[in-house]
Amino acid sequence: MIANLKVDNSEIAFFDFDGTITSKDTLAEILKFIKGKFNYYLGILALSPVIALYKFRLLSNHRAKEILLIYFLKGMDVNEFNSLCQEFTEKKLPHLLKKSALHEIRKHLQRKTPVVVISASPENWIFPWCSKYNIECIATKLEVKNGKLTGKIEGRNCSGLEKVRHIQTRFKLSDYQKIYAYGDSKDDLPMLALATEKNYKPFRKFSY
Repeated sequence: MIANLKVDNSEIAFFDFDGTITSKDTLAEILKFIKGKFNYYLGILALSPVIALYKFRLLSNHRAKEILLIYFLKGMDVNEFNSLCQEFTEKKLPHLLKKSALHEIRKHLQRKTPVVVISASPENWIFPWCSKYNIECIATKLEVKNGKLTGKIEGRNCSGLEKVRHIQTRFKLSDYQKIYAYGDSKDDLPMLALATEKNYKPFRKFSY
């Protein structure tokens, strides 16, 4: 874990993933990749009442996400899913990454600043990308029973205050003189509040 590495410059950088490093929501993109666009949009149509309840704040983010995941992924073999996630990471994800975000990440890594990606999306396709660059990955975990996805989330959805909880559990922030945080939505605001260098919506559309 990065938390146990020697830090030379007393800096650490936390990045949200979807919308911050990427130009699109990767959960939606991987569901299209696995199920096909037609079946994905058909499913979204079937789930429109759930989406409406979430939009009107009558359903929590956690529960709405679980319903979506159950609809699309329940009963899928976890090894098959992970294999498809790896394929998505290699073939599709590179086209969704913002060049300006990658440039910022490279700057931190060149200074030997630990970089942590913390995401509400499942770790299955984010971890393979992070591991290539020695980036720590903290993300939502999916429940698996008897080798199959249940569609449920293991623990809590890694969003909002849950991001803060994970960060404070894994890292002693008082050890760092500079704490960078990058996010693009209101769910990232609690994480940004921890930072000495706050970056809200830092990577514009033209820099994809």
